[in-house]
Amino acid sequence: MLKFFADRGGTFTDIVAVTDDQAIIDKLSRHPERFLIVPIPDQQWIIVYKILSENPEQYQDAAIQGIRDIMSLSGKEPIPTPAIEVVKMGTTVATNALLERKGDRIVLLITKGFKDALRIGYQNRPDIFARHIVLPTMLYEQVIEVDERYNAHGDELTPVNIQQVKQDLQTVYHTGIRSCAIVFMHSDRYPQHEQQVAQIAQEIGFTHISISHQVSPLMKIVSRGDTTVVDAYLTPILRRYVNQIASQLPAVKLMFMKSDGGLVAAQQFQGKDSILSGPAGGIVGAVQTSQRADFQLVITFDMGGTSTDVAHFKGEYERQLDSEIAGARMRVPVLAINTIAAGGGSILFFDGSSYRVGPESAGSNPGPACYRRGGKLTVTDANVMLGKIHPQYFPSVFGLDGNLPLDRDIVIEKFTQLAQEIADVTDNHRTPEQVAAGFMAIAVENMANAIKKISLQRGYDVSQYTLCCFGGAGAQVACLIADTLGMKKIFLHPYAGVLSAYGMGLADIRSIRESGVEQPLDPEIIPQLQQLMATLETQARSELTSESVNNQQSVVQKVNLKYAGTNSTLNINFASDIAMMRQEFELEHKTRYGFIQIEKTLIIESASVEVIQKMDTPQEPLIIRNRPIDEGPEPVETVRIFTSDQWHDAPVYQREDLQPEDRISGPAIIVEKISTIIVEPNWEAKLTQRNHLILLTC
Repeated sequence: MLKFFADRGGTFTDIVAVTDDQAIIDKLSRHPERFLIVPIPDQQWIIVYKILSENPEQYQDAAIQGIRDIMSLSGKEPIPTPAIEVVKMGTTVATNALLERKGDRIVLLITKGFKDALRIGYQNRPDIFARHIVLPTMLYEQVIEVDERYNAHGDELTPVNIQQVKQDLQTVYHTGIRSCAIVFMHSDRYPQHEQQVAQIAQEIGFTHISISHQVSPLMKIVSRGDTTVVDAYLTPILRRYVNQIASQLPAVKLMFMKSDGGLVAAQQFQGKDSILSGPAGGIVGAVQTSQRADFQLVITFDMGGTSTDVAHFKGEYERQLDSEIAGARMRVPVLAINTIAAGGGSILFFDGSSYRVGPESAGSNPGPACYRRGGKLTVTDANVMLGKIHPQYFPSVFGLDGNLPLDRDIVIEKFTQLAQEIADVTDNHRTPEQVAAGFMAIAVENMANAIKKISLQRGYDVSQYTLCCFGGAGAQVACLIADTLGMKKIFLHPYAGVLSAYGMGLADIRSIRESGVEQPLDPEIIPQLQQLMATLETQARSELTSESVNNQQSVVQKVNLKYAGTNSTLNINFASDIAMMRQEFELEHKTRYGFIQIEKTLIIESASVEVIQKMDTPQEPLIIRNRPIDEGPEPVETVRIFTSDQWHDAPVYQREDLQPEDRISGPAIIVEKISTIIVEPNWEAKLTQRNHLILLTC
């Protein structure tokens, strides 16, 4: 049987497969340049494979093509689905639709008098000094004001005008709109009117209906409304993608990664849960592998081709309730990930006075200049110029036919031209490699600043943490990032280049339910909270399946607390002892903001329950040293790399040649089939029995 874990990124789609089928392994072993095959316990193998996310000349969907390649299928030969046990995926389909504003046409139904409430929002200025504020475009195409109203205490002030709603919805339906978002005042507590209108929309024939009290059952009509609109905008396009995948994998168990770090069955995957689907898999993979390596304080650093994602871990996944992604506000639990537009594909350019890195990305088509598709210079090209990436250690999958190596000559040519252009404009004469190093310094500083936002600026001493580096480009800059931040230890898993995909296989099924409370924290509220927690747990369990191997479940109860008169909440463990909750809140508040206000009342804004269903996950093998302890690995060659403003001789090692307790001092390059690891001067690499690579400052 086969298990597939896939992550579709902006540049590459990563596939990790687990199988016990010797015949599949025998076929793939004939192509060691394309597939990484690793034996694991229980007579199984892990297969690692990378494929360009966009290659329209050769395939329509990268994930499906990756499955076909691993199963050695040719042409239009159907996928033998009985051989597949499960497919777990992360996807950027919804994210891209939001970024490019290519979701479905939708109509917003909102309480009469609040037609422009979502447009007005919270009246915050994204750029405080801008004289002309350009607001993001609204996702909805039309608005229907519904004559209805409950007050804050649940009294029906105005019943729904049924006939008018039918007439208005019918008019919109005839324009071709098939998705609607329903958002009424106080419906988070009193949802009857939303339910009535949803029934009407369903009878008229709307194919997707997002109802705010189901999508985001929390107070604040603006954030609840925004979340509902995003869900209505993205769920139809996501549903079509899921159906497209399912049609090619009939009868296969298909699961997707949600933005909160949990898996969900394909039929329950919604737009509101999909925005951080891919990056969430990376966080799960980084955390789970770091804990297996006995690291508990972790900064995750995922540098891919298009962007870099960073996150903080201190014993539990950090989630945020309010977020803004691509100009769309959302109020659902998502992993606290800080994303910046800096990756291997970030385009480098000189604006006449300064170097610029990104935010534009070359993607996978045309990709960096070295991809042989006519692309512009990127961060990847800078590393090629600096001698840190060598074409002979990358698969020959480039060019229009996907069968050529990286092109180093075009990189040298373009950087030489750029260096001359800079010299002509500024009279600053730098060599091509110095220009490339300058661009890299800017990229590294941008990525280090992203880590500072989720660590130092929140009161955490980042020097005590381990930097878990992954993504196709992460290991190329790991030491430079750590040096900038004063970090002393870097963890590189053997599947670091595809850790987002591997994380899909390490993830559990998670179901979160939440509800608004808005009550002071006092002893009288505890019985009410306990009853609410029981209700939320029942709702969360209804989403879970009973198909996991060990079927172990755990429950996490949380409350969001804030000081009265403020809006900033902190997520705290629920306890029947209010003194314990207050103590935890004050400790976190002191760490985060540097002060506490003992005299102020604490308000419980909302409560949540997370039910976690454990899944069977791949095991990691132990490797045995069979070389004398005083005998080190032999480099395959020595190359020249440019670092610290000079050229150095750097031995090149194959990772598969390393054995436990081997130590390699920088500068050096460690190459593997899915990434290249740069060991900078003053750093040392050490291999463990689990094939984990630990980099330590000397």
